[in-house]
Amino acid sequence: MTRERGRGSPFAPHTAAETAAMLDAVGVDDEEALFDIPDEVAFDGEFGIEPRGEAEIRAELARTFAKNDDLTEFLGRGHYAHYVPSLVDHLSLRSEFLTSYTQYQPEITQGFLQALFEYQSLLVELTGLPVANCSMYDAATALAEAARLAGRVRATTGARVLVPEPAFLRAGKRGVLDNYVDGTDLSVETYPMDDGNVDVEALSELVDDDAVMVYAENPTVRGTIEERIDEVAELAHEHDALFCLGSDVVALSLLREPASVGTDVVVGEAGVLGLPTSYGMGLGIFATREEFLRQVPGRLVGASEERVAPGAERNGDGSAAEASGRRVYTLTLQTREQHIRKERATSNICTNQAWVALRTAMHAMYLGPSGLVELAEDCVRRAADLAGRIDDIVGYQAPVHDRHHFREFAVRCDQPAAAIAEDLEGKGFAVHVVDEHLLQVCVTDANAAHADALVAAFEEVA
Repeated sequence: MTRERGRGSPFAPHTAAETAAMLDAVGVDDEEALFDIPDEVAFDGEFGIEPRGEAEIRAELARTFAKNDDLTEFLGRGHYAHYVPSLVDHLSLRSEFLTSYTQYQPEITQGFLQALFEYQSLLVELTGLPVANCSMYDAATALAEAARLAGRVRATTGARVLVPEPAFLRAGKRGVLDNYVDGTDLSVETYPMDDGNVDVEALSELVDDDAVMVYAENPTVRGTIEERIDEVAELAHEHDALFCLGSDVVALSLLREPASVGTDVVVGEAGVLGLPTSYGMGLGIFATREEFLRQVPGRLVGASEERVAPGAERNGDGSAAEASGRRVYTLTLQTREQHIRKERATSNICTNQAWVALRTAMHAMYLGPSGLVELAEDCVRRAADLAGRIDDIVGYQAPVHDRHHFREFAVRCDQPAAAIAEDLEGKGFAVHVVDEHLLQVCVTDANAAHADALVAAFEEVA
């Protein structure tokens, strides 16, 4: 925290006299008096890091990384890996994209703004909902923001948010939701599942006029496809609650359009395209109805039309402007607290996800509509094929749920699941342990080439 008096700073270029005047105004002798830093954590002038050359540092990092397990992952449950074309890296790593932060100056960021507008348009097409934003952290925060939105727009005094039972909602997602509603009137309650899908009859007994939102996922966290999603939406709407659907951009290309089944808000992961599996880093989807436009968290990119002065290249002389016919893009709605009065803000989202959204848009455009659908169909076909092959092995039942599956499925084991998973790990494969006798396997185009070896490993460890 210390710096030599009078030297100034390249980030705060005050003269010694200006610094002294400011310190005198607040009644302290030096800058250190403005901070209360415990001695045990205060910087003493030494980092304690031995200086080394580049070669030595690279060698040390290589030794550290070598400690990682070299496993072929068949993991899912919300984190999915699809092959990302090298084109996405080559384009997104261009300096004009990589160094861009929030696109506050539209006159110099038209290309990036257009890419974000196309990303939003992609979500609109996939969901059927007219409003989609371009700045959500991940699926968990998107769900939490949907709950907060429901609490703001609900006409009555309801306060209950209904979500799937713990076995069918990732603990991390539930934790974020609980954190977001803490301090509000909202409460989170659960409803039961039946053979991997929503127990609609049980849910009907739980939904009443105190419910502000009902949340369901399609596919579920165990990969099952919801067969009565429209009935879940109807139950919510019968009591004036919002219906929120969790999904991802690949699944949405194949499943029923959310708007057609009465969905009010779609949340989930867009980062299944454009990003490798990162187990934490993501890109949240948030799409909703136009009536909730000003309740959407984050920001929206909009399209407008350039206006120029008659006979002038730009309207800079105060003369009347007229439309040029050229489309332009800008940030049109920013409801976060940095941009508007804090009491009117809908959220405190501040980190810019634009570059991640850019990669998702690039990957989606690379695939095209038919390629995206083909990828989704492969997710159904590969899951069914791999589940059938594991089911043929004595000691396993797959899939556990008598449903169509997307990417992943549960496997029941005669032997303890943890022991099976440990043995599989010894043969170079990682799968989820769900409970005492339940494993979960996820297959995509990223690991499908290793499916034969996984089946052989399952057979060996049975």
